[in-house]
Amino acid sequence: MEMKFRNALGKIGSIAKWIVLVIVVLILVSGSFYTIAEEEQAVVCTFGQAKAVTEPGLHFKIPLVQTVQKVNTTIQGFAIGYTSNYEANYDGATGEDVAMMITSDYNFIKIDFYAEYRIIDPVKAVYASEDPVLILNNLAQNCIRTTIGSYNVDSVLTTGKNEIQANIKQMILDKLDKMDIGIQLVNITIQDAEPPTTEVSTAFKSVETAKQGKETALNNANKYRNEQIPSADANADKILQDAEAEKQNRINEAKGQVARFNSMYEEYMKYPAVTKQRMFYETMEEVLPGMKVVIQGSDGSTVQELLPLDTFYNDTAKTGSTAATAKNNTNAANETNGGEE
Repeated sequence: MEMKFRNALGKIGSIAKWIVLVIVVLILVSGSFYTIAEEEQAVVCTFGQAKAVTEPGLHFKIPLVQTVQKVNTTIQGFAIGYTSNYEANYDGATGEDVAMMITSDYNFIKIDFYAEYRIIDPVKAVYASEDPVLILNNLAQNCIRTTIGSYNVDSVLTTGKNEIQANIKQMILDKLDKMDIGIQLVNITIQDAEPPTTEVSTAFKSVETAKQGKETALNNANKYRNEQIPSADANADKILQDAEAEKQNRINEAKGQVARFNSMYEEYMKYPAVTKQRMFYETMEEVLPGMKVVIQGSDGSTVQELLPLDTFYNDTAKTGSTAATAKNNTNAANETNGGEE
């Protein structure tokens, strides 16, 4: 009886050993493989030596010798000011406390940010620091407060947001490069910025409305200027063209008068006395139209009476002999009367 009992115990012990062995084998086999997803990388540590595994899929590791830590390499983010995974990172400060900042002109302002980051070196992210995301959060808050403190409240609330974001990002990137903890800032943006009280907020909204009205007025003025400049240019061109045409007309008229004068001068040089008389008669006809011309000698006697004047100088211009005869008669009369004088 005792023998049977011992045999039964031996069989139970043997079965238990096999069960334990199977369990151990299953544990070892299951711990020999691990899977990496597309958005992950793994850090495999073998006797204290860490190595990054970046290829997705099924991988083998030595059980009880190698350890594996998976790292998410996609772009992730956290908020600063309103909600945060690290809300109590400054001596238990809440998101409301973190959002409150002071500007260069000593005004308080509530401003919220959102930071995006990704792991670029899994080994350093796991072993270079205890919590690289917490370090990035604290570093971001430090850079934010430093930058906000160098701008006035108007710039923070209105026109300076893009510049502030760019300066904060560059400052964080420079410090992360020096720390070299395997994490990279992708972007940091201002989510909201407002004064701490309702009264101040209302006043700033009024200021913003006035600035927008100013911009609208400037845009309308520029639009009116752009509409009027082409019309003014066209009018100026027209005035210049009219002036140029008037100038050319004056030049042509002057040239015509010069040519006419030169022609008269040539005729004058041929017959000076006749030309003088003709010019005198023409002038007198213009001054006293319908006048009677009497040529009188020096002794007072009438030498010749001409009516009308047109017939006189027309005949003179046609034949030339009549003018010459009148000239000779006048000269003879002058010589006769000259002896009497």
